[in-house]
Amino acid sequence: MEHPKPTRRETFRALWKEKKAVTIVYIFLRTSVVLVMLAQIFNRNFENVFLCVLTLVLFAMPSLLERKLDIDLPNTLEIIILLFIYAAEILGEIGAYYVTFPYWDTVLHTLNGFLCAAIGFSLLDILNRHNRARFHLSPLYLAIVAFCFSMTVGVVWEFFECTMDQFFFLDMQKDSIVQRIGTIMLDPTGGNHPVVLRNITDVIVVQSDGTQTALGLGGYLDIGLLDTMEDLFVNFIGALLFSIIGYFYVLSRGKGKFVKRFIPVANDHPTSNETNHKADEAES
Repeated sequence: MEHPKPTRRETFRALWKEKKAVTIVYIFLRTSVVLVMLAQIFNRNFENVFLCVLTLVLFAMPSLLERKLDIDLPNTLEIIILLFIYAAEILGEIGAYYVTFPYWDTVLHTLNGFLCAAIGFSLLDILNRHNRARFHLSPLYLAIVAFCFSMTVGVVWEFFECTMDQFFFLDMQKDSIVQRIGTIMLDPTGGNHPVVLRNITDVIVVQSDGTQTALGLGGYLDIGLLDTMEDLFVNFIGALLFSIIGYFYVLSRGKGKFVKRFIPVANDHPTSNETNHKADEAES
């Protein structure tokens, strides 16, 4: 006998009962994004309108993944994901926090490394959610998987930023000003010996039509390299931190309450054999 499909009101009540804090944060952030989107439409800033629509779509991803993968996201993790999306897209891009607060991007990349390590840590458990042995692999192996997963996500994201910069000139990999460089391009012999330039105070840009412009930046303009390395380094710190915490979490047989707030878990469903066995026991 099939049970009737729950109504939207019943679904919302169940969600409110199980995840009250997540629901409050979700409604607040979603309302804020809608208001920002209306303001951007009024100002005819359609690029920011697209970012608002993208943010609303990303907000729906955690609950969608829960249903599709049959997993449960801890409330703490889900709230941080929502805040992370809002901080990156609305505050960072539309609110220009990346420019106003120099360390805004660094904090987000560190948090990204931490969260991706948590997802990578639980990935094996999700893929084996029908297996009773939750921690059937060694703690060190799980920690290594979590770390590598997080670093891979970080590298792929830098690939994406570089692609956007090369084809659409979005400057996602922010520039840096340096006062000294070493380059083999200036080797007078044409060899592989780097020439070091120190105390650089200015850069002159010469365009194809011969126009020269002194940038007056106080140094050499580094196009995204140092920003990328900094992003990967803080991602490394976040991933390493969670991998170490996760290692001791598995070593203690999952007794740590802190790590449980960040690790998605598979919903336990009895297999068909288990169901038949229980039915046989009930009949007997």
